[in-house]
Amino acid sequence: MRRAAPALRPGLLLAALGLTLAVAVHGLLPAVPMLTAAVVLGVLAAHLPRLRTVVRGPARPGLSCAGRRLMRAGIVLLGLQLGLDDVAGIGWATVGMTLAVVLTTLAGTWWLARRLGLPGDQPLLVAAGYAICGASAIGAVGEARGSDERDAATSVALVTLCGTLAIAVLPLLQGPLGLGDAEFGRWAGASVHDVGQVVATAQTAGDAALGEAVLVKLMRVALLAPLVAAVALSARHRSLAAAGPGEPGRKRAPLVPLFIVGFLAAVTLRSTGLLPGPALEAAHTGQELLLAAALFGLGSAVDLPSLTRTGARTALLGLTAWLVVAGVSYAGVLLVAR
Repeated sequence: MRRAAPALRPGLLLAALGLTLAVAVHGLLPAVPMLTAAVVLGVLAAHLPRLRTVVRGPARPGLSCAGRRLMRAGIVLLGLQLGLDDVAGIGWATVGMTLAVVLTTLAGTWWLARRLGLPGDQPLLVAAGYAICGASAIGAVGEARGSDERDAATSVALVTLCGTLAIAVLPLLQGPLGLGDAEFGRWAGASVHDVGQVVATAQTAGDAALGEAVLVKLMRVALLAPLVAAVALSARHRSLAAAGPGEPGRKRAPLVPLFIVGFLAAVTLRSTGLLPGPALEAAHTGQELLLAAALFGLGSAVDLPSLTRTGARTALLGLTAWLVVAGVSYAGVLLVAR
């Protein structure tokens, strides 16, 4: 690791600079979530003439490291936002509605992405991002799957763009769709991708909407663990099949990634009620910073020229999947309200 550290240093320093800028953007424009700003800044860094050669050259190892390792640490801390009492508090009808939204969005987005011919692991990664928790889910599933960094970066860019669109569009639809504040909060929590984007969307309708949105969103986050475990199990079987009987020493994919074990441990710790409020607030801040630095690293791997080659298909997937998750969650909210 000592020999590797100098090679990682330029990219990690650049990720720290990107994080600082993302914090500044969020401070100046609170409606822009820090994670969204981090992805956009990463994409810009990868395409600005003076930075492009640095991002693609000496900084690449460190940026890739940030995208992987800091993402894992951020996901572990994400577990401290969710307690089992929170799940019980939203009611079993809402839990069932949330599960139905996640499964429908996951299956529908994956099927459509496959039909549109998106390459590599992008169908699975985009589906996970839409269904669970945006870029965090893409990072977790990509780690378990061993996905190519470019597939993960492209998926993050698409899901972030559509989640940002939701911040602007959903509040305009609350009145025309006849949703009360609490119902609007559940709709935002069930249909918007990243946690920060959910907060930015729901806060426009007040504290009641924000509380409901965060609870529903955290229920979706809880489903990250079984999804990643299933993906890791599939990757393990694939690795064993590829090794064949003549390669008994080949490394196997882990059944459950260590960072998901950490996520579940964090959920359990939060559920005990032993952590004081200041500790939870500090953990939340740390989680935001780690994920923002990781997303800057992932955003810097986006190659817009290659993305334009599948631009029409990617745009169609993004818009259709966004309509699916918004429509299914709206129907679910109406059913629960009856």
